[in-house]
Amino acid sequence: MVYSILILFIGLLLVVYFSEKLVESTVGTSMGFGISAFLISVIFIGFDPENLGLGAVASYHDVTGIAIGTIIGSAMVAIALALGITAIIVPLKFDEVPAQIPIVQVGAVILFGILSFDGMVSRIDGALLLAAYGGIVWYLIDLSKRGLDIRAAGEVAEELEEGRGFSRWQALALLVVSLVAILIGSEMIISSSKEIMAGLGISDTVFGITILALLVSIEELARELPAALKGRPDITVGNVVGSVLAFFLFNTGIIALVNPIPISAEVFNFYLPISLAAVLFITSLMIRKSIPRWAGALLVLTYIGFFSWGFWDMIL
Repeated sequence: MVYSILILFIGLLLVVYFSEKLVESTVGTSMGFGISAFLISVIFIGFDPENLGLGAVASYHDVTGIAIGTIIGSAMVAIALALGITAIIVPLKFDEVPAQIPIVQVGAVILFGILSFDGMVSRIDGALLLAAYGGIVWYLIDLSKRGLDIRAAGEVAEELEEGRGFSRWQALALLVVSLVAILIGSEMIISSSKEIMAGLGISDTVFGITILALLVSIEELARELPAALKGRPDITVGNVVGSVLAFFLFNTGIIALVNPIPISAEVFNFYLPISLAAVLFITSLMIRKSIPRWAGALLVLTYIGFFSWGFWDMIL
């Protein structure tokens, strides 16, 4: 067990570190080949390579719970835990959030739920989710032509602001190295997780949606809170919207293309409805242009309940 935990954390370090390098290289390669910062912002609005890589490898190995965890579990870390803690510390107020933007994230979760209704996100469903993501990118580009400022979220935003100075071939080489390292780290996480789950006697769904999702995505707090402290709630909101679109559309689409994703009754009846409720709640707050402390506390409590449910259900 101790050895498996060590391998898990080494794998996590590889995935998290080289995910940052993958974002750097993706931005650098895109700019090197003449893609504008604006297009990079829109196309990679919620780019989250650590969850995408881990989810794809988990799907390939038929470890469904971990694959689902990188979608729903990680999304809840970003939209409930990280945003909730941020709002408790720094209540968020923003002058202008066009209603279309937060509403789009609700549509993303609903579409995921509709395609999950038959108990499976098939490869065709995955293609539909990717098409929906592409449609939203086109829609955001159209909105930008009407004066809306569209910016990337998370790591992509950081790299665009820092303006990395890679040549196109240096960036391309780093991109390849990063992809290989993420795959190796993900393999280490999956193999060690199997040993840990067997030792603890918990299902891959509970482990993936709770413990592993929290470990992989806790850095979301490190993005959302500093932006709010600096008086940039727009970046915090952008990170939430971008995360929802990336997790439920882009990441799910690619993961399902690797291998169809079975959706258990537990996921469909509890975890997914809680996620949708959280997104609806956050959307209503965004439209009101304020996320007060009480709302942040409610989001954190929601995440605690979300996290605890699987363990409590096992005890019962």
